[in-house]
Amino acid sequence: MAVNLLPPDAAALLSVPGVELGFAAAGIRKAGRRDLMLMQLAPGSRVAGVFTQNSFAAAPVLVCREQLAAGTPIRAIIVNAGNANCGTGEQGLVAARRTCAAVAATLGCSAAEVLPFSTGVILEHLPVERIEAALPACKAGLAAANWAASAEAIMTTDTVAKAVSRSVTMGGATVSITGMAKGVGMLQPNMATMLAFIATDAAVTQEALSRLVREVADLSFNRVTVDGDTSTNDSFVIAATGRAGNQPVDGGADYDALKAALAEVAVHLAQCIARDGEGATKFITVEVGGAASDAEAHVVAKCIANSPLVKTAFFASDPNLGRLIMAIGNAGIAGLDTAQVNLYLGDVMVIDRGGRAASYREEDGARVMKPAEIIVRVELGRGAGRATVWTCDYSYDYVKINAEYRT
Repeated sequence: MAVNLLPPDAAALLSVPGVELGFAAAGIRKAGRRDLMLMQLAPGSRVAGVFTQNSFAAAPVLVCREQLAAGTPIRAIIVNAGNANCGTGEQGLVAARRTCAAVAATLGCSAAEVLPFSTGVILEHLPVERIEAALPACKAGLAAANWAASAEAIMTTDTVAKAVSRSVTMGGATVSITGMAKGVGMLQPNMATMLAFIATDAAVTQEALSRLVREVADLSFNRVTVDGDTSTNDSFVIAATGRAGNQPVDGGADYDALKAALAEVAVHLAQCIARDGEGATKFITVEVGGAASDAEAHVVAKCIANSPLVKTAFFASDPNLGRLIMAIGNAGIAGLDTAQVNLYLGDVMVIDRGGRAASYREEDGARVMKPAEIIVRVELGRGAGRATVWTCDYSYDYVKINAEYRT
């Protein structure tokens, strides 16, 4: 039911030198479906990540934080779908570390060089033995071109796999970038996204990569929301293999060029997540300008995008102006002069200086809310701050999918 979203074209996804991917059907929750993905990184690769701010962070998130903080080079990423390994206490940590050990034994590296990721049902113990049994198949199938199939293997309630590539030239070297993501619900990242992995063959210093992952997250995954909930397993990782032959990026023009290309990949993936939001029938872009700061604009945009009343109105193609101004007012912006606020639906002005625009007609509002893609634009009249957020509507299917998630 995704909104104007097709599966990625496997042939259009660039292989990233130094990265190989494998997948398997481990039967973690459902028999016969791909639910395990293994990514092997060449020696010398650098990795940086950002993770959920949810206090109930899942066991694999805790282990990933530990592994990255230790500074040990990362040689592998393992992702299972169907089980989040969250709310599982000490047993969950043991399971995550046992998974790392199994990957290390399979690939011939150390457990400290493996990052584990899980997604799926919470409060159920991870069947590590199924992962262990499926790892040989993942290893046997390792290939540089497996991005599309691997993106399928990390899906849960997603209806479409999400992957994309870009390339950029820096210092005479052509750099490849390919990323994948999963996530359609329990989604208002406070760091990144449900699960997202981007790889590049650029040479980058570790300090620069750590900056890049945070800055790219803020430009992309932190600007998408489906239902306002921050998952326990949210993770976003960038891996750089250094195989492109460029001078290691640490700042300057090359940093800006690499950041722009990485952000382009991440924004595409973030928008895919909103387009594939659980039960989505509309893809909605919320643009807020004229704020006192970019941060203030982001708060207002998120308040509009997260309002269940606004989202259900979009599902019904109902231009309910009261719901929109309610959401703006609920953002809690101190000193907001509503007499300076303008609001547009597509090309139609609906609020002019705090009141219903004299030119507004109900049929015009209904017309611009009917298409599958809608733009909401707000001007606050307070300054130069701007922000854009992507979201989707709430349909009957959103309730159905979440009510039946564990059945």
